[in-house]
Amino acid sequence: MTAYPKCSLVTPTYNWPEALELLLLSIKNQTHFPDEVIIADDGSRDDTAALIKRMQKDFPVPLYHIWHEDNKNQKPAIMNKAIASAKYEYIVEIDGDIIMHKDFIKDHLSMAEKKTYLYGSRVNIQEEYLKTLFSKKQTHFHFLSKGIKKRGRTLRIPFLANRYQKEDKRSPKLRGCNMSFWREDFLKVNGFNESLTGWGIDDSEMIQRLINIGIKGKRLKFKGIVYHIYHPEQDKSHIHINEIIEKETTEKKVTYIENGVDQYLKN
Repeated sequence: MTAYPKCSLVTPTYNWPEALELLLLSIKNQTHFPDEVIIADDGSRDDTAALIKRMQKDFPVPLYHIWHEDNKNQKPAIMNKAIASAKYEYIVEIDGDIIMHKDFIKDHLSMAEKKTYLYGSRVNIQEEYLKTLFSKKQTHFHFLSKGIKKRGRTLRIPFLANRYQKEDKRSPKLRGCNMSFWREDFLKVNGFNESLTGWGIDDSEMIQRLINIGIKGKRLKFKGIVYHIYHPEQDKSHIHINEIIEKETTEKKVTYIENGVDQYLKN
């Protein structure tokens, strides 16, 4: 049997327990479990805490809830707190509105390599299907399933997945909803940048710093399949500020930021 790295699955969430429940149910269906699951909660109401407490009773691995008070979008901070608490060497990051294919964790761990991060794509679940999705609590999809688009991304063909080469530059296809990296590399660049404001850019800016210390990227295609639950777009009014920070990180080859994960690490 292949020896996979020990893994912490980390997911941010904010006030959408219906989606989080489907994510957690999809974790219970995995052919290879993560070693722990950490919910990075950016200030959700009590109904999210109640869901997690209920799921903890028969969850197959330790399920942790890291919460801080709601102060608008503070995803970088709650993700830093969650990953600071992670016990294992490899971090798989997904979003709280994701449903995972049953082989998702196995696929990431089977492709994990030192000095490399992985990123995958997503299949979109359409808005008009949400009522059915939540009423059925559906966690299984395939190429012919109703309510999805980008159907080609449902195809899991492992022998084709290895054909992708490592990359020195950040791909525009990078999405924080489906990626993985080594915790030690994350700590070297001081994690997510808490100077970023509002929604967006936090994942790609952190990945750019990994690239700046020599970590290469590898695209997961035909493996690592996830289904993204439709929601209205987030407020992007501050994104230009984040884009300026990311541009500086890229052009000046920034490797370490001041306002990062180190403040949550135990000495």
